[in-house]
Amino acid sequence: MQSNQPLAPPQLPDWLRAELPFQRRLERIGDYRIHLIDEGSGPAVLLQHGNPTWCFLWRKVVPILVEGGVRVIAPDLVGLGLSDKPRDLAVHSLDLHGRLISELVSALGIAELTIVGQDWGGPIAGSVASLQPGVVTGAVFANTSMRAPARPPRITPFHRFSHLPVLSTFAFRVLNFPIPVLQFVQGDRSSIGRTERRAYRYPLRSFRDRVAPLALARMVPTSLDHPSVKSLRKVDSWARSFAGPVRLVWGTSDPVLGRALGGMRKLFPGAEVTETSAGHFPQEEVPVELAEAILDVVRRSRAG
Repeated sequence: MQSNQPLAPPQLPDWLRAELPFQRRLERIGDYRIHLIDEGSGPAVLLQHGNPTWCFLWRKVVPILVEGGVRVIAPDLVGLGLSDKPRDLAVHSLDLHGRLISELVSALGIAELTIVGQDWGGPIAGSVASLQPGVVTGAVFANTSMRAPARPPRITPFHRFSHLPVLSTFAFRVLNFPIPVLQFVQGDRSSIGRTERRAYRYPLRSFRDRVAPLALARMVPTSLDHPSVKSLRKVDSWARSFAGPVRLVWGTSDPVLGRALGGMRKLFPGAEVTETSAGHFPQEEVPVELAEAILDVVRRSRAG
């Protein structure tokens, strides 16, 4: 897909612009406009967030990477951040998000790419790799799960709650869940304070825009015939065959995906693992360790 003339990104209030002082743009991909950070020059690195965050999550990592000589691409998933927000729950699927980010990579003319993913960003970045295996040369993953289930999956209380009728809709749509409680999945709860919660709330301040957090929570497989399983099998297959350098940077205090490290080790048995005391969002607690792992993978993939 050929890139259109870049669109002007949405304006930010002064307090948020000071927190996110990077080059931003919009790209029209299919039916949607995708907002992204596009900062720096050199080898390209895709930083993919998950649920319910946006590119703001990477703000501490981006300057270190740019200083290290790379081009940072950090898109907001459709439905989150400053990207377009469809209002139909059924729109959201792992297949859709993977295809949109893959098409974005193509639209930006990127021929070689290091992928980085956390939370749903892991499977989505893995989907990009499965669609463009010749483009992805290295990978870093943090607090995510990418294995396709071989038996009925164990459901966390969070994801069980997301399927409760009425109550989950009220919590996600009216109370803007889980934004008000993000600090409780951190090793250091002060890492997501008032400013951070305000920033994560900003793109979802309107009731009508709060569809994606619930939809992405429901994208987690609850059975072997769940729609996400087919897409996860493609990601799983790519991961097991990938021969490039891989690093895993893990927050072991994460109550959501901390235990998923074992499964990721099985997918990437040769990966170097950095274990930290961070929680679900290592970007907020250990950005230096994460950035150093990314730069290491970039160097190794280019040397190879």
